[in-house]
Amino acid sequence: MGWFLAGRVAAVLGSHTHVQTADERVLPGGTAFISDAGMCGPLDSVIGVDKEAAIRRFITQMPAKFDVARGPAMVQGVVVDIDPESGRALSIRRIRELEQ
Repeated sequence: MGWFLAGRVAAVLGSHTHVQTADERVLPGGTAFISDAGMCGPLDSVIGVDKEAAIRRFITQMPAKFDVARGPAMVQGVVVDIDPESGRALSIRRIRELEQ
């Protein structure tokens, strides 16, 4: 999708709410791109869900209530600097912050 939209949009920010990728770049034509901007939520979890519940559901293949995991949180994302005159991306920078 990034290459399809390169030069036509300012940014293509993919997210599958998993692990942040390290493939950020500005494509030709000024389109900022990253495959997966990452997730925000509890660090010790399965995409934000209590890990024990996720493991139990996987092993038993039985429906289970998913509660939000507790503990330190993580914020992931990107900052894109866009030229206001041209509408083209100048830079893209990954953010990954852990709660202290």
